[in-house]
Amino acid sequence: MRLLPRSLFGRLLGVSVLSTIMALAFAAFSIGHVLERFVIRGLDQQLDAQAQMLARAVRADGTLEQSRIVNLPAFEAAGEGWGWRVESSAGRWTGGDAIAPPPVFAPPPEPTSSRAEEASREPPRPHPGDAAAASGERVHFRQLSIPTTVGSAIVTVSGPRRVALAPLREAMVPLLASLALLGAALALATVLQLRFGLRPLRSLRLALADVRAGRARHVPPEQPEELAPLTTELNVLIDQKEAQLEHARRHVSNLAHGLKTPLAALAVKLAESERDPDGSLGKMVADIDGRVRHHLGRARAAAPGGGPRARTLLAPAIVDLLAVMRGIHADRAIDCTAEMAPMLAVAVDPQDLDEMVGNLLDNAWRHARSAVSIAATPIGSMVELAIEDDGPGLSDAAMEQALVPGRRLDERGDGHGFGLSIAQELAELNGGGLALDHSASLGGLRTRLSLPSEVRGSEA
Repeated sequence: MRLLPRSLFGRLLGVSVLSTIMALAFAAFSIGHVLERFVIRGLDQQLDAQAQMLARAVRADGTLEQSRIVNLPAFEAAGEGWGWRVESSAGRWTGGDAIAPPPVFAPPPEPTSSRAEEASREPPRPHPGDAAAASGERVHFRQLSIPTTVGSAIVTVSGPRRVALAPLREAMVPLLASLALLGAALALATVLQLRFGLRPLRSLRLALADVRAGRARHVPPEQPEELAPLTTELNVLIDQKEAQLEHARRHVSNLAHGLKTPLAALAVKLAESERDPDGSLGKMVADIDGRVRHHLGRARAAAPGGGPRARTLLAPAIVDLLAVMRGIHADRAIDCTAEMAPMLAVAVDPQDLDEMVGNLLDNAWRHARSAVSIAATPIGSMVELAIEDDGPGLSDAAMEQALVPGRRLDERGDGHGFGLSIAQELAELNGGGLALDHSASLGGLRTRLSLPSEVRGSEA
């Protein structure tokens, strides 16, 4: 299982979503804790007021003056979580829902001799705590230590925690809803930010496609600061490859020039009387010279930025090739059908197209029993030419060997075994490919020649 997605967009989005969820969860916890402190503080203030009133009712001898206990209606109902207790060496007094078990009392201070001395000291501060009432209710209490002549009197006042938690829950519902909306807004903003931020990468990909297709020579240098070094390196690489191709073309040109002199001399010798009575040798020399010139032109056209590719209509070219095949194989009664759109074109040099399709048709004609078919179908940015015959076909191993230069699988005829390999090489040079399979509807071999479709003017 792959944890990290392959795309940069997916990785950045995943990290952003994860960090946003963690931040919102921390915010919800922190805000909830702060709100809880606020609502508990309100309960503490109410309990402290009751504790101070009970503290004033404690006499100096540690007894409780009952007449001074007033305004405690909520603390008198049992089972509601409200309760109080005063405990000292002189006795114990309770009211309401008593706390069980009793809380731990604060350490008693040193006894004082008079209340006047107590008044001069700093007022005692209540201590908070949580416990359970006798009814089982979870309560929050405040505890106060009162100095007396017989020791400390402990005043404890408690209230139900639900009094504080109920408004906390009411406040948390809209808070969590607001955080959820904030998270959705942040997620949307992240998606928009990533799409806008990664747009230069898509533009760079399209620019490289223009260079590969010959519509541009370099990648535009106007890129964001982070992509500028990459653009520079790509342009340097393009220039380097172009220089290497130019170097290779010069070598081919030098070779061609080196062949021209002996070819011209050979043509002169053949032109002499009785050296070429039927003219066949002269035609072979002319054919060699034409092929040298053709491959020189193809090498020039293969350079990056070498201009737009040639546009060749398929239908007229196929019609001419079929006429040639019927003439060459006039001794064989082969029924050939062609199916393609009249205006379907490919971005291939006409001579390259003739050489590729001619070799494939010649092979099909040689091995067909009675029928050959050719069909052209546009598939995306490519055009696929399917050439089928009703011959014996080839095995998988034989199809692999058939594309090896010079390897002949059939010794019949005067071929040299280079037809399929030449067609494959030319197809790859023009950005296409060649494949063999058994899916011919006629029952024999099916060759699939893929070539780039026409480069339209709007795209150049």
